[in-house]
Amino acid sequence: MKRLVILRRCEPIVRFSCCSVRYADCRHNHAASTGGYAVDGCREFIANGEEGSIAALKCSACGCHRSFHRRVQVYEVAWDCESDESSSSSSS
Repeated sequence: MKRLVILRRCEPIVRFSCCSVRYADCRHNHAASTGGYAVDGCREFIANGEEGSIAALKCSACGCHRSFHRRVQVYEVAWDCESDESSSSSSS
């Protein structure tokens, strides 16, 4: 007699949470007054002072305000796959 085995797949539960914000390359156009486009090449915002002070809003690498730098949100992704069988067998 043949046996039929049915496998149940569980749907993964994906949770996204915003961990932190960092500031990437500088987008300050230094040639805007002449009608051109030129950026200084600063690749990452480095705060000039302590967090919470006014100096922390100025980049120590290029001297621009933090708002000229591209804002990047870093997300944390958590995958979870729970099935009824695994929870019932562990409680037995």
